[in-house]
Amino acid sequence: MVDEYFKRKVEAIEVKEKSISQLLAEMSRTAYQGRKLGEAVEVWEAMLKEKDLTIIMGFSGSMSTAGQWKIVNWLIENRFIDVLVSTGANVSEDIVDAMGFGYWQGSHMVNDEALLKADINRYYDVFGKESDYRKMEELMTDFLLTLRRDFTYSSMELLYLFGKWLSKKGIHSIAAVAAEKGVPIFCPAISDSAYGEAFLMAKNMGHPIVVDSVKEFDQFVGIGEKTKDIGVIYIGGGVPKDFTQLIAISVSPKTMDKGVPGREGFKRKSVQEYYYPHKYAIQITTDSPQWGGLSGCTLEEAVSWGKIHSEGKRAVCYCDATIALPLITHALNERVKTKRKAPDLSWLFSQVM
Repeated sequence: MVDEYFKRKVEAIEVKEKSISQLLAEMSRTAYQGRKLGEAVEVWEAMLKEKDLTIIMGFSGSMSTAGQWKIVNWLIENRFIDVLVSTGANVSEDIVDAMGFGYWQGSHMVNDEALLKADINRYYDVFGKESDYRKMEELMTDFLLTLRRDFTYSSMELLYLFGKWLSKKGIHSIAAVAAEKGVPIFCPAISDSAYGEAFLMAKNMGHPIVVDSVKEFDQFVGIGEKTKDIGVIYIGGGVPKDFTQLIAISVSPKTMDKGVPGREGFKRKSVQEYYYPHKYAIQITTDSPQWGGLSGCTLEEAVSWGKIHSEGKRAVCYCDATIALPLITHALNERVKTKRKAPDLSWLFSQVM
């Protein structure tokens, strides 16, 4: 019985010239969060080797201002992710950079009242010009004025059309690249961003936009009816994480508790509801579970909800995403050389193509 505790030795890292992929492989044989970072690469690589797996990435916070948005573009272009669920910030603030304006390295040790007087916005240690942000909002508004007034859009449909519009203008933001590659972006709290202000600006110009969150959720959960399994990657937590977690348990109410033919599911005894837990899961977070918030909630806790498979592969790394995401993606770039056959999700755009 004692031997079961001694199956895999900790292997000390030797310092020598090596690739990022090799370093993370060696870190996976150490301990603490270095080990978890290495394990996250292994779980993501396993996802990419699966057949009939839809990979969904939850992308929270304000990562685009921190220089992370081109990484997301690369993940989309290479179909290392099939669906993006994002905060409004991440798919709006990237546009400022894609337009050629950009952000500047600053400091958190600064007089914020002086920044306000100079029309400078601070994102912890990054500075941005309010005038650039306004130009981005005006660009959004120009796009919104091209939309139909007699149609109710989901955020996914709106971002798909916006991406196509931006692509034609040579503004290669996340939305533009996603539209080019047929990768849907869901933004369940889209008004909590520059989009909200652009909606108001368009409305003031006599062009109101209606975004239907129920339609959006129906479309998103519909993905669960057309795939065998789902793998999830959470960069942070918040609304993108919870929205994505729900796809595991919300297929049942969508199908009136009839389940999905051909998909292996489970049934809760007391309510006779089907659930389809995610087969793979990765989370990069700096939040702690003891406060009860979803952002810090462990993947093990999610097993009790039927959202994560108890026997699936998973890794949680407590690390700043600006450290973890570049390292993981560069390791995958070195390690994964075969092109996977990604699921066709073009049916999601059928009403707006």
